[in-house]
Amino acid sequence: MTDNPQPHQLSAQDAQFVYMQTPDNLTHVMAVYIYDPSSAPGGKVRFKDIIEHIRGRMVISPMFKRKLYRLPLDIDHPYWVEDEHFDLEAHISHSRLPEPGDWRQFCIHVARHHSKPLDMNRPLWDMYVVEGLDNIEGIAKGSYAILTRIHHSTIDGTSGAHFFAALSDIDTKGTPAIPLPKKEAEMAPLPEPADILSRAVNSTITSPVKLTQALLKLTPAILKNAQKNIGPNSQSSEGKVPETRFNGPVSPHKMFEAVTFDLEALKAVRLKVEGATINDVVLAICSGALRKYLTKHKELPAESLVAVAPINARSRTGEEANPGNNISAMTVKIWSDIADPLQRMEAIRDTTRETKAAKSGLSARIMTDLTKHIPGATMSGVARVLNSERFAQKVSNLFVSNVPGPQVQLYMNGAKLTHQYGLGPLGNGMGLFIATPSYNGTISFSVISDRKIMPDIEFFRECLQAAFVQLRDAKPGTGKRAAKAKAAPKKKAAKPQDASIMYRRVSKTPRKAPPAKKK
Repeated sequence: MTDNPQPHQLSAQDAQFVYMQTPDNLTHVMAVYIYDPSSAPGGKVRFKDIIEHIRGRMVISPMFKRKLYRLPLDIDHPYWVEDEHFDLEAHISHSRLPEPGDWRQFCIHVARHHSKPLDMNRPLWDMYVVEGLDNIEGIAKGSYAILTRIHHSTIDGTSGAHFFAALSDIDTKGTPAIPLPKKEAEMAPLPEPADILSRAVNSTITSPVKLTQALLKLTPAILKNAQKNIGPNSQSSEGKVPETRFNGPVSPHKMFEAVTFDLEALKAVRLKVEGATINDVVLAICSGALRKYLTKHKELPAESLVAVAPINARSRTGEEANPGNNISAMTVKIWSDIADPLQRMEAIRDTTRETKAAKSGLSARIMTDLTKHIPGATMSGVARVLNSERFAQKVSNLFVSNVPGPQVQLYMNGAKLTHQYGLGPLGNGMGLFIATPSYNGTISFSVISDRKIMPDIEFFRECLQAAFVQLRDAKPGTGKRAAKAKAAPKKKAAKPQDASIMYRRVSKTPRKAPPAKKK
């Protein structure tokens, strides 16, 4: 047994984010953190203090110092190697909002930074400190923001949340929020050219065999799913993705907006529909907002919009500390064609419950068992074709990412973290991304779109607020689903299990009308 570190090659899932990147389709993620320095020693945090804090926390992840080594013609997946010219200060920059320094200026600043590509020849991250937030309502005077960009090949939502927690403190004294590693992880040197070529050839030769074996293992599940979709009782039409403005090509110019809600308020909304989750409430708010937005533009499809939502595929054994991606995804109807807000959320609850049980497991296995056996050159070529403007697939109308964050007050350099937002990548055919990170009793809806696709992004923020208010003020037990549930035949004196029965409106007539008089 040896302690020598092994060469670190990107997994197929990590590598696909490298292959998918184009000048218009950038595949990095960005987190926005706003700090109030009034709690810091002396009530002030200098730019130099932030740099030194990051320097002291680089032990938490090898991603700080490693860069890509990409093979010619992508004959195999890239490797991670240590950047021999690493300079921390080259990754952290500083700026100030232009006048008047209000929320609109801040959103423009965030969107412009998110629209710029990372330097793919250096470690794939950077931080951008922004001051001058004094004219933003709800943000304390003297606050500053830290915009942290990380390439998606390096991190996913779960490992990203862990990474941020490791950078943070639980008090103003600098106590780390989570235990730090005792020493920095060692980076293995790049293999010799002969070894790289040998590994690439072996991968190319054995991939068809391994891919066939993986397909054979999945055949029963695939057949069962196919029978369900093509059988006499199939509902294959449910998978139809309507055409919307969000399914066109994207440009390099991104837009950003955000609104924050109290997490307890969303929990109160969740209780209005039995069995609903916070994620169901998030989808219901997004659905209601899109319904209002597209109705205003006279573009609301008759069919329900479809969202893609990520699923964490990591175990609960501390894998979140490992950089890289380990995710699956599910597509789910968000029932934007239903006007009643609670009826819409009930439908979302039923759909997500069924989708997670029936499809997410299959999707996860397909992603992990099949893509890892596709040669690098093949995956690279396919990714470029499928992500091109001409061949981009219409798999959904939007992407909704709900990653739970820490529910305690966090600090950095003694400054109190007050707001948190998240930005994800867009792609051709996927021009709307809504990230909903939660933190310390709040949840923010961060909207990322394209300037041509959503030029009135401020109006969409208003639509999100209106959708939340509509759910908050909705009375349980109303709507067509409740009426349908009340009219449905009962089994003995069964205990009510679904929300439409539990919250149905009490009728003045104690019994149902005779069948002959039903409308």
